[in-house]
Amino acid sequence: MIVNDSIEQLKSRLDILDVVGSYIELKKAGANFKAPCPFHDDKSPSFVVSPSKQIYHCFGCGAGGDSIRFVMEYEKLSYPEAIEKLASNYNFSLSYTDNKNQQKRSQLLDKLNEYYQNLLTHNHNAMAYIKERGIYESSIEKFGIGYAPNSTQTLQYIQKNMFTMREAIEVGVAGHENKKSFARFIERITFPIFATNGSIVGFGGRTITGHQAKYVNSPQTKLFNKSKLLYAYNFAKDAIYKNRQIIITEGYLDVIMLHQAGFTNAVATLGTALTQEHLPLLRKGEPRVIMAYDGDSAGAAAALKAARLLSASGFDGGVILFHEGMDPADMVKNGKIEELGRFFREPKPFVEFVIERIIANYNIKNPKAKEDALGESVTYLKTLSPLLQEEYKIYLASLLGLNPSFVKVSSSNVGQTDKTQLRTPYRDMWELSLVKTVLEHPEFIDQILDTIDPSLLQFHQKELALAISGEILAPELMAIAVDENIVSHSNYELLKAELIAFLTKHYNQEYKKIQLRSDIGFEQKAFLIRSIRGKIAKLQKGELVAYEG
Repeated sequence: MIVNDSIEQLKSRLDILDVVGSYIELKKAGANFKAPCPFHDDKSPSFVVSPSKQIYHCFGCGAGGDSIRFVMEYEKLSYPEAIEKLASNYNFSLSYTDNKNQQKRSQLLDKLNEYYQNLLTHNHNAMAYIKERGIYESSIEKFGIGYAPNSTQTLQYIQKNMFTMREAIEVGVAGHENKKSFARFIERITFPIFATNGSIVGFGGRTITGHQAKYVNSPQTKLFNKSKLLYAYNFAKDAIYKNRQIIITEGYLDVIMLHQAGFTNAVATLGTALTQEHLPLLRKGEPRVIMAYDGDSAGAAAALKAARLLSASGFDGGVILFHEGMDPADMVKNGKIEELGRFFREPKPFVEFVIERIIANYNIKNPKAKEDALGESVTYLKTLSPLLQEEYKIYLASLLGLNPSFVKVSSSNVGQTDKTQLRTPYRDMWELSLVKTVLEHPEFIDQILDTIDPSLLQFHQKELALAISGEILAPELMAIAVDENIVSHSNYELLKAELIAFLTKHYNQEYKKIQLRSDIGFEQKAFLIRSIRGKIAKLQKGELVAYEG
């Protein structure tokens, strides 16, 4: 945490005219200054700044506060983020209660990004790739695109500018192995990754020399956590708040090209699927979430996982899958802007997308398979609100060709019994026991995470994800922690046996699903079948198997 005395010292240096005037144009009006309000559609200058009182107030919408409040509202930042943003602008060093807490801005990352940007214009191959992808010079400047040279040149630049190798390793631009230091980004086009307050916290890199890893990101550091960040959110947040919509894509170039085309509310995940940790950021401004992913098997699987997570967490929105090898960047380059606009206006709603994908994994011409499809779909519906459960019962029944009365999500009896059931969702004691084990025995977390993912659970995905994330004060987890009927596993061997039994059942179900799939080729199906058979064989020998997603 930031020390209070440090915050007060910063406040004493702030001049509200300087702070507000750096964002909007102010005009003197007597002892005060006026401007059209930046927080609503203001036809006349109803926004007033008082230098003597060091406050602002809008007589139209009622917005008001001091310099820190203005930056919070204008930049869509939290209180600590706004303080750190202002401290950076005023070259003020904040103090933290934890002396190990690194400042939220790294001068090394800023300097290195300047170096990469300067190198880009002198590299013919990198510039040729960027122009071939249709990226404008204005976008190169806006997103800070650069080029990382060979390892030796980067390390020499770091040392020449008086930064230590220890700091370079801590912020993720260098590594050390076998008594030798190396740069993490070598002969790659670089994309700086910003925190919500606009400070650089890491890089993404795209190879142009045929390296096996086409894209790489900075490793996890004190500044960089890819599971909490979204690429270009700092550029997109104003449009997200204004339009009440966010477009989430899979790559840097998709985002950059969408911004060029006017879709400035576009962001991207950072080489990872959408996670529970992204949700607090996505809730800001309460936007409608549009997942725009590639239509290949990996993209569809990531979209399905995201749709499950977002719908169960109460988000509105939908999914768009791009087929025939196209993606948002290609469509912008080919001038298909209007078509993209239609896609974003009419995505497949999350719940419909998930139900359709579940059913597609079964041969519903087979009565038993249809029953299994119904069971899995109902399990998913139970993660939703009671109203959505009722609304989508008919949709599910129509896809399966069933009478809606067969879809038993909750009791259909009217009266007190029905209300009680709606308030009391199904409790799977084994899953709850696993959640409690994570809470009470953190020494087992690594073994659990190696073999299982929250998405594998049927009823308590959210609770397990919260437990793994350490959200011990979440109401769902506090209820589990105090429930004496839920028993955790204190013996690892017993836990292992339980995991083996659970995973054996899970992979047997996956094996049946793959056999019925018609959307993949013979070779891919054969590979998946061999892989799952291998897992089942290991489990039958009493060995745990790694979860691969």
